[in-house]
Amino acid sequence: MFKVEAVSECNAIVYFGDHIDLSLTPKISQFVAYLQSLSHPALIEVIPSYTSVLIQYRPDMMSYEQLAGVLASYSAHIEQASDITEHALEYKDYQPKLISLPVYYGNEVGPDLASMAHAKGMSVEEVIQRHSQQVYTVCAIGFAPGFAFLASVDESIATPRHSEPRKWVPAGSVGIANQQTAVYPNDSPGGWQIIGNCPQILFQPDQSPMTPFQVGDKVQFSPIPKDEFIAQGGQLCPQWK
Repeated sequence: MFKVEAVSECNAIVYFGDHIDLSLTPKISQFVAYLQSLSHPALIEVIPSYTSVLIQYRPDMMSYEQLAGVLASYSAHIEQASDITEHALEYKDYQPKLISLPVYYGNEVGPDLASMAHAKGMSVEEVIQRHSQQVYTVCAIGFAPGFAFLASVDESIATPRHSEPRKWVPAGSVGIANQQTAVYPNDSPGGWQIIGNCPQILFQPDQSPMTPFQVGDKVQFSPIPKDEFIAQGGQLCPQWK
């Protein structure tokens, strides 16, 4: 599936599928790398998601028809390349990387950890093991700068969001929402089930890149003890609302 639609006079969207599928992520990552490799002044921003890519462009420099033509050429190249190998595209200049993130799983930073374990009929240690043993894929970045949506958690610990979001979730909080997991890069409201905290800073607007994540990257969490968490700059949060 490769479907292009106009959204507005300066936005177009390309659909790669109509439901969440991890097999789409490398294709979307590859497509984003292709658009970035063009370095065309008319392309303002390229925003990937689970199943699509939003393209913001300057209509005074490139008409929608011209943009559609560029995208059609890419689609044709995919079809030709697929006879050789699924991802044989010469402009794939970004290679996904594996990012290891330290996490302290504890009640002082994970107010939902114990209740989740109880609801799943597991020990806290089992929840931690099942969350940290997965290798996740960065499927989208959004909600907040540097907020990476990671899929998929082990089905045994998949848990819906809270019906009422918390007014404040501290930066570094590691949460679960259904089949997704993520790290809150900044203090913000949020409704995810919080089970731990990562002391690593994940959004720095004065640096380049501002965040370590790109769509298609792999992420794995590494459990650390409380003393190491504090030594790395982590802060406990004994009072949750």
